[in-house]
Amino acid sequence: MKRFNLCIMLTVAAQVVYGQTVVKTIMHDDIERSYRLYVPSIYNGSQSVPLLFNLHGYTSSAFEQEVYGDFRPIADTANFILVHPDGTEDMTGTTFWNAFGSPTETVDDIGFLSALIDTLAADYNIDLNRVYSTGMSNGGFMSYTLACQLSERIAAIASVTGTMVTPNLNACNCQHPMPVMQIHGTADLTVPYNGNAMGFVAVEDLVDYWVDFNGCNPTPTETAVPNVNLMDGCTADCFVYSDGDNGASVELYRVNGGAHTWPGTNPFFASLGITNQDFSASEEIWRFFRQYALDQLVSVKEELQHTDVFTVYPNPSGGQFSLHFANSVSASITVFDAVGRPVLEQAATQQTLPLELPKAGIYFLRIATVDGVFAQKLIVQ
Repeated sequence: MKRFNLCIMLTVAAQVVYGQTVVKTIMHDDIERSYRLYVPSIYNGSQSVPLLFNLHGYTSSAFEQEVYGDFRPIADTANFILVHPDGTEDMTGTTFWNAFGSPTETVDDIGFLSALIDTLAADYNIDLNRVYSTGMSNGGFMSYTLACQLSERIAAIASVTGTMVTPNLNACNCQHPMPVMQIHGTADLTVPYNGNAMGFVAVEDLVDYWVDFNGCNPTPTETAVPNVNLMDGCTADCFVYSDGDNGASVELYRVNGGAHTWPGTNPFFASLGITNQDFSASEEIWRFFRQYALDQLVSVKEELQHTDVFTVYPNPSGGQFSLHFANSVSASITVFDAVGRPVLEQAATQQTLPLELPKAGIYFLRIATVDGVFAQKLIVQ
């Protein structure tokens, strides 16, 4: 696609959309990074809400992705915060996400997106159990990178026209069952459905990897998407791999004859390639995401909630907790992060003692006494 023409099209389309988007920046690794933030008018801060990353493709921008792969009308009713970050420029001066495994690219996009979660959680009431990432093309590649390298903060991912490169797939280090949705056209010439010599993993091989990783039923439920639009030049089938570990599933939308495009986008963008209009990628991605929360997927589980044995307050907190035992007790205290790694270990030496967890996230407090093992979830905002 030609960037200049796409910018004109998106500018025209943006004249008829919803609430206000604000453009903000943060510094990370001495680079000023920008992002577009959409907070729906229904948000009032009284309850924690999900956070959805929507990442642009190679050569594209946050603005273009906001309009092209649009989640704003969904956020307006489902009440989640939507963020469109901008990538940086590669050696050719093209905007990108560092998800292709190039040894010459050193920008820390994983650290940037993790820092952005912290920044937004400091300003808004974010449910850190429900942080999701999706994206178009290179943004889909980056969402898979987050699944592999930032899984302690990501509950589920979805990719539209993006896959993984073989080295990144081989090095994937996801720490919990990861729900995955893949949406891809069989006639995609940019990121071919069957992979390519550049190391792009074939879509069905990628799906098989995540089905196996999640322990899903390898035999999917297959459904033909009703062909409600006879003029779009393509059809779609949905494959659902269910019954994975801790409820995780994998879904594939195969767009038969579809190009490198976002299904259900505004028909105004039809000239960008054959685009399926039988379903909305944005609606299906949110339908998929809203099923999952991080603390339902991690391997460390709350064994029992014993408020008669101990209390922890405040919870959630900014990182400072007070642990109080109902009676004097000899206990071993361990705090695990969301993927089961111990981050704090100590003995109970007094009836009331402080706990400090400086990094935002989900934690699990485990207390072992002569009477049993008790646990409680802790949330640092």
